[in-house]
Amino acid sequence: MDLTQSIDIKDITSSLKGKDKAAVIAELVELLHANGRIPDPACILKAVMEREEIRSTGVGKGFAIPHCKTGMVDEVTIAFGICDEAIDFDSIDSEPVKLVALLVSPAAKTGAHIQALAGISRIITTPGIREKLYSPENPETHKQWTSEDIYELIISKS
Repeated sequence: MDLTQSIDIKDITSSLKGKDKAAVIAELVELLHANGRIPDPACILKAVMEREEIRSTGVGKGFAIPHCKTGMVDEVTIAFGICDEAIDFDSIDSEPVKLVALLVSPAAKTGAHIQALAGISRIITTPGIREKLYSPENPETHKQWTSEDIYELIISKS
């Protein structure tokens, strides 16, 4: 799946401030709402948290992909962030999470939802990518990560 259709540079942050799972997810939902990508942040947040109650989306090695399907969006929408501090996410490996990709997908497009989950997972598990993003600085610019840096890294691997 070509993730350039689902993620916008405005939907990426290098500084998630939340101190727990709910706060980080709420931050990413609000980012999507502020950028006009989702209509009702409270409903989206509720749907994502209900999905988290079924099973944590902390997939391991410091990465989580909270997600939901809803009739409120027409296309797969992704927000991505790096946590300022690693947080407990009830991950399958019990490790704290530093990288979070939030997916909001149309209820009727299960295939696109699964492809987006797989695409983000593939990028983050590409050798060296996760490790680069864990570093407080972009190893190529030797400066703090920017949304533009993260976007270019994600898109170059999609």
